[in-house]
Amino acid sequence: MSQTVDRALSILPLLAEGPADLGQVAERLGVHKSTALRLLRTLHEHGLVFRQSDQRYRLGARLFALAQEAVENLDVREIAHPHLLALNEKCGHTVHLAVYEEQEVLYIDKVESRYPVRMYSRIGKPVAITVAAVAKLLLSDFPEAERRAFAEKLDYPAYTSRSTPNAAAFLRELAQVREQGWATDLGGHEESINCVGAPIRGADGRVVAAMSMSAPNVVVTAEELLKLLPLVRRTAEAISREYSGAVPDARNAL
Repeated sequence: MSQTVDRALSILPLLAEGPADLGQVAERLGVHKSTALRLLRTLHEHGLVFRQSDQRYRLGARLFALAQEAVENLDVREIAHPHLLALNEKCGHTVHLAVYEEQEVLYIDKVESRYPVRMYSRIGKPVAITVAAVAKLLLSDFPEAERRAFAEKLDYPAYTSRSTPNAAAFLRELAQVREQGWATDLGGHEESINCVGAPIRGADGRVVAAMSMSAPNVVVTAEELLKLLPLVRRTAEAISREYSGAVPDARNAL
């Protein structure tokens, strides 16, 4: 990256902290005021910074418009799909991607298991919201009051003996999921199916989607599936970095 571009881009995070005058910008960049002014004028011409009446500069409206447009055009399924495929190819188990929409958690992507025993789940269909790992991940990110209100209006079907029995138990589990950053469904929906999941986060840290890996007991035990949780979490973290536009860790760059 050229030095000029690097300096210009370095102004943006400075102004994200609050308005700054020419001297502050020049000092932060370690350049003469004339150089800082030239950079600020260029950014101002593109609407990325704005000069206030007190001669201080702040981030411009164009920058916010670009950010909003970028967020609106992000497709988490498109970004996640190659990662889901790679996880499936490595482990062979069913992989799901889900989002929260209009009071439901819906599967928006699925990669089938390579094994003969398949899961009955379909893209576009809602999950069993009180037991599914992806649902727990998405709902655990709600603010506490919203989380409680949502949990208290749900029904709690007894799919199996391990199903979540009531709102109090569900809220305790959501609190645990929120703290630990991952979730399971160990026979809560179907006795013979186990699932582990991890959240996908946006640039603001909020959960925008959740992914999971599921397998029947006849293929792997619950304990064996839990050993794959670190791999699931690393996959979710990779999707999160790509979705949020985070700079990759140089240690992981190949």
